[in-house]
Amino acid sequence: MSQINKVNRARILAPVAALIFVLLMYWLMLPPINPVSANFWVFVLLTAAAFILAFTLPNKSWSDIAFEIKSQHMPRHKGVRIALSVFGGAIILVILLWLWGQPVFNASKYKDLLIKTEGDFTADVSELSMNQIPVVDRETAVQLGKRKLGEIADLVSQFEIATDYTQINLNNRPVRVTPLVYADIFKWYNNHKKGIPAYIQVDMVTQKTTLVHLENGIKYSPNEYLLRDLTRHLRFAYPTKLFDTYLFEVDESGTPYWIAPTYYYRIGVWGGRDIEGAVLVNAVDGSHKWYRVDDIPEWVDRVYRSDLVIEQLNYNGKFQDGFINSLIGQRGVLQTTSGYNYIAVNDDVYLYTGITSVTGDQSNIGFVLVNMRTKDTKFYSIPGAEEVSAMSSAQGQVQHLNYIATFPLLLNVANRPTYFLSLKDAAGLVKMYAFVDVERYQIVGTGTSVSDARSNYVKSLTREEGVSAGSGTRVNGKIAQIYTAVVDGNTNYYIMLEGSDIVYIAPIKVYDRLPFLNVGDNIDLAYSGDDNTREVLSITGE
Repeated sequence: MSQINKVNRARILAPVAALIFVLLMYWLMLPPINPVSANFWVFVLLTAAAFILAFTLPNKSWSDIAFEIKSQHMPRHKGVRIALSVFGGAIILVILLWLWGQPVFNASKYKDLLIKTEGDFTADVSELSMNQIPVVDRETAVQLGKRKLGEIADLVSQFEIATDYTQINLNNRPVRVTPLVYADIFKWYNNHKKGIPAYIQVDMVTQKTTLVHLENGIKYSPNEYLLRDLTRHLRFAYPTKLFDTYLFEVDESGTPYWIAPTYYYRIGVWGGRDIEGAVLVNAVDGSHKWYRVDDIPEWVDRVYRSDLVIEQLNYNGKFQDGFINSLIGQRGVLQTTSGYNYIAVNDDVYLYTGITSVTGDQSNIGFVLVNMRTKDTKFYSIPGAEEVSAMSSAQGQVQHLNYIATFPLLLNVANRPTYFLSLKDAAGLVKMYAFVDVERYQIVGTGTSVSDARSNYVKSLTREEGVSAGSGTRVNGKIAQIYTAVVDGNTNYYIMLEGSDIVYIAPIKVYDRLPFLNVGDNIDLAYSGDDNTREVLSITGE
């Protein structure tokens, strides 16, 4: 009788234990209730296995079950056989569904995950003034952030800096932002009621680093616990959504947000992963709203992950003529270059990367700009050097100093696609800057300031035979002052027009009648830049 009571008790307790196990598993795994999620099926299989075992194993006494385990007869148990059969069948089904969505059967669909349109570089990308060119890369931003937090003793003992450093445009300024995080669970316990008090903001042009204090702290983040953990907060609000990597941003007023992109599969069951929209979560109060990609507010700069964009660009280049051609013959097969960077265009953040052939040569056939909020992609058919070649060219100009070039940023300088790079010493400190022409990477201008490097670059352009530096901006007026000076063995003319204090620098090459110009002569000139000192690209006399 006692043995029967034990079995009956086990039949009651086993399902209860299975239910507790399943609830705990859901709390920890947080799987989406979505049939295309692999985590969902793992959760379903574990749940099924837990309840199958709970309802079958108690039919025998615990002593019998223990004996079967010790004697290795457990795999023969009916409940275990059912669980193993379900698990094995599920594995086979998963493999078949995975094969269904592979590129070998869907090459054209993979190609069309991202659509490129032809662009006009000089029309699409405006020339930046010297006080708009970003000089801070991610590594430099990290160093500046650490230095800033280290200045504040009461924070550095409780918080650390997250590794996000998301590049965004804030009020038309390129900046990187990243939140603080709790140093450990004990620091969280001491501070979680007030939340994370600030985030780091690094101006990518001036290098000014600001610790932005918040009136109300950040209470929802991946660094939180329990119901304020960002993943748990989103999962309970959107139980069926598939979430991609979270991105930290701030809106134009400085309010911190988490951008949580949601994805779906466009090919088969698990093929062609793409973004369908995003949840915007106020990091302070946890309020949230989901938007489709086309409806996401314009202040949001980053929705697509860079590696997802690069993957889709490579699919587009690889499968232009089908799957077989991507392996044999490879006619017209293209790929992205070894790196990427970001540029600001019309207050949006664009990913830049070069496009080259798969043959592994050292040149690009062109490059693309991809809007990181909408994925609109433009291709610019401008052959030129790969970024690595441009980096080597810039380093070669200062090889005696052993500086290392950063990955280049693409700019419009004198209406020519131009790489901009920082040159760092062994300690990682920026010492010089360089501009390298995309089409002719032997044309380089370096300097200890951005303006000096740009000026030297434009002068190199005007001296190079067969190179057009673009039409530039035109101005007409009478010469108020004109002087000459020899710089680095080249004669330059310095011109001021009546009614203006701007100095126009004209190398002798731009106009063969420069030596005959006098005060009072009327001229029409084209220049590059909008600072007080401008480089002349062409002159027409009257």
